[in-house]
Amino acid sequence: MGALPDPVAVLADKLLAGERAALARAITLAESRRADHREQARALIQHLLPRTGGAIRIGITGVPGVGKSTAIDALGSFLTARGHKVAVLAVDPSSTRSGGSILGDKTRMARLAVDPAAYIRPSPSSGTLGGVAARTRETMLLCEAAGFDVILVETVGVGQSETAVADLTDFFLVLMLPNAGDELQGIKKGIIELADMIAVNKADGAGATAARAAASQYRSALHILAPASSLWTPPVITISGLTGEGLDALWTKIEDHRARHEAKGLIEDRRRRQDVKWMWAMVEDRLQARLRHDPALKARTPVLEAEVAAGRLAPTLAAEEIARALGL
Repeated sequence: MGALPDPVAVLADKLLAGERAALARAITLAESRRADHREQARALIQHLLPRTGGAIRIGITGVPGVGKSTAIDALGSFLTARGHKVAVLAVDPSSTRSGGSILGDKTRMARLAVDPAAYIRPSPSSGTLGGVAARTRETMLLCEAAGFDVILVETVGVGQSETAVADLTDFFLVLMLPNAGDELQGIKKGIIELADMIAVNKADGAGATAARAAASQYRSALHILAPASSLWTPPVITISGLTGEGLDALWTKIEDHRARHEAKGLIEDRRRRQDVKWMWAMVEDRLQARLRHDPALKARTPVLEAEVAAGRLAPTLAAEEIARALGL
């Protein structure tokens, strides 16, 4: 790859120096759909690639009402107090429908929002969840180049976003509520299989006893599933995002997981496999962009959809016509 254009080279130098405004500008370039911005972002990320990869990447999900933002705010503050630089990124599946992104995280993470050692970035808008994940990955790399050594990637919703975040990170944390009961019956097996650890939140005050009981039930549930690795059996702990109780134990487990897997070269191996998935996500995003922006396709696809919906055209034939238009 040739020399960087002057503006991009200046931006790279400022980002490496830790300037927050430069990081924000670089992320905006990576999120942009303008062709010239995307070209600059690709050049920038390729240039910065040797300065990335040093952070601990943690995915965090949780059922609605689990207190996820409070827990992330507490965990991030716990880490910055110990000298870490923490970036919080969000993967928002609602943006695949509305094109928007959730901005409320900054207001719900009151301490991190004003912490000079923290950076909070909502997910970019995009036409596909794969596109959202790809932009989040680019943002993660830029944050690492800017010196952030812990990246917390939050799933804002439920469903496919959990798999997307697991494919972005080294460690996947699932937050649960104290009152297991019916909720335990409703846990998606797929999410539990992704978990490297379960933390029962709100283990404070009157909820402490219920949290311990729920943790016991989750441990029993995990015994049914075979561990994904012989190196690691997902632990179940109790925490309180409100009081900070249990965060030291949580972080110790994450560090233990990293040490065990790093010693066997498994973190590096996992990331290389994730890079290949990222490549294909970008290809799919490009194809979706063609469908959205090519004038002939934009005019033709609603007609094909209507024909298929009316039963006059087989889906296979409609798909074949679209594929031919894309040159496939």
